[in-house]
Amino acid sequence: MIFIGILASIAAIGTLCWLLFTLAVFALPLFAGVTVGVWAYQTGAGWAGAIVIGLVTAALTFGIGQFLLAFVRPLWLRFAIAVAFVAPAALAGYHATHGIVKHTMPSDTWQIVFSVVGAIAVGVTAFVRVTAMAAPGPAAGNVAHG
Repeated sequence: MIFIGILASIAAIGTLCWLLFTLAVFALPLFAGVTVGVWAYQTGAGWAGAIVIGLVTAALTFGIGQFLLAFVRPLWLRFAIAVAFVAPAALAGYHATHGIVKHTMPSDTWQIVFSVVGAIAVGVTAFVRVTAMAAPGPAAGNVAHG
């Protein structure tokens, strides 16, 4: 029976890690949506209004990010937009990894080391996914020469 519990725990941790890597791109829109939703609730919008306003804000944040990545030309500006999406994802990766490793190792130093490695892994994954959202430029074979 203990063996089944151990396997179930490993499966749960694996599923949560997969979910973290998959949803890391949406950390910035989630943060923006929750922040604006809480603000709307505190100003008297009620639960339903706060949820709607939060969802609209999250969708707009993600949509504007995709739009900017697709149409902004300077590479440094595209990099800055990608970093704006990656930084909250890396922070979420740090805290998620720290939450796991604090239960498995007693040394604070090693907890921080593994947490930083987790943050880097999640950040790199989010960066790859954010840059994949950007529309590629025209291929050399598709350009008409006149």
